[in-house]
Amino acid sequence: MLTSRAVPGVGPGKDAHRRHLGALLRHVHLRGPASRTELADRMGLNRSTIMALTAELTSAGLVREELPDQTGRAGRPSLVVRPESDRVFVLAFDVAVDRLVAARVGLGGTILDRREAVRPRAGADLDSVVEVLAGLGRRVAGTAGPGSVCVGVGASYCGMIRPGDGMVRFGPDMGWVDQAFGAELGRRLGLGLPVPVGNEGHLGALAEYERGAGVGFPNLIYLHGDVGVGGGIIVGGKLLNGDGGYGCELGHMLVNPYNGRPCGCGSRGCLEAEVGERALLDAARRPADLTGRDAVRAVVDAADRGDPLARAALDHIGDWLGIGVANLINLFNPGLVVFGGMLRDVYRGSATQVRTRLTANVLAVSRERVLLRTSALGDDATLIGAAELAFAPLLADPTGEHSGGRHPAEAGTAR
Repeated sequence: MLTSRAVPGVGPGKDAHRRHLGALLRHVHLRGPASRTELADRMGLNRSTIMALTAELTSAGLVREELPDQTGRAGRPSLVVRPESDRVFVLAFDVAVDRLVAARVGLGGTILDRREAVRPRAGADLDSVVEVLAGLGRRVAGTAGPGSVCVGVGASYCGMIRPGDGMVRFGPDMGWVDQAFGAELGRRLGLGLPVPVGNEGHLGALAEYERGAGVGFPNLIYLHGDVGVGGGIIVGGKLLNGDGGYGCELGHMLVNPYNGRPCGCGSRGCLEAEVGERALLDAARRPADLTGRDAVRAVVDAADRGDPLARAALDHIGDWLGIGVANLINLFNPGLVVFGGMLRDVYRGSATQVRTRLTANVLAVSRERVLLRTSALGDDATLIGAAELAFAPLLADPTGEHSGGRHPAEAGTAR
């Protein structure tokens, strides 16, 4: 069991101390092991303060200090601070249209174990999704070593999520409306831990910003393809949520209002209707019962081999994708646009059309610096985003002073 020590001081000094603890833990969690000297430079604190903070986090079982492998310099080496990745973990869940994933993710972001199951396209399936995820979660938690501790749970879902309680307000691809996903998953897991839930595009954007292609880009747009299209927008290093938490539904940006394809949201001509899975497969004249990522990749691969029908389909889809991206760049002036999920494959096959559309339709001053990249985290972007959602309370308050008097790690222990 992890333990924590009382934090000296009261009032503003105590709050500052907690923030410094959280900042230091966040540095080694996101950026990996670092020497005391490096941490002092990053945080603008003196080395004696860093030494006291690391000692407290070490006592709490969250980090350890070791001699560096080699210093290359004379004198006493600065100790390296490492996250306790094998002992301190969260459970992360990812619900996509066709798959269910559970993982044990260690402090520092390492995926220690993962399990995956197929999700049938069977409509509103809350009970079966929760049952499968809870079983997968227990299995990955059960592989943790003695003394390991689960400090949180987080989940990603492909729909619109109400902030605070994990309620799926609307999941157009599977027909979910007002489904209490977070509460039900927490109850089935039985760990005594809440299960915060995030929209898959939002979490993918945060994951790419913190750990992936977007590191160093405070203004970026992440587009995530599953069956449809979701996304997230980072402005000044912060996720753009909207008034009710339902912002950045990029897939439901209207791009073709007059002759548009029908969309699962009830509208026509939404971006996801024009560039989603079915749009591509229909344009490539694939059978109506053919679905999934393998079918999408098969079209992209066929176009690479010179298949004229597949090539024409990708050119058509790429033009619509370019229109959507052009609108987003003109609106938000990002430094980076990241294509994730299914759109990694679609962009790979249609980059020329996307860039042609940007040249024609994006303001010159907005396109002169923007970069286009595919996700560095691949299909794990949304899962890693869910893990970061689970780690957030610990990183904000490593001593547990605002968790009912308990250290967050004391809430759930792997057995």
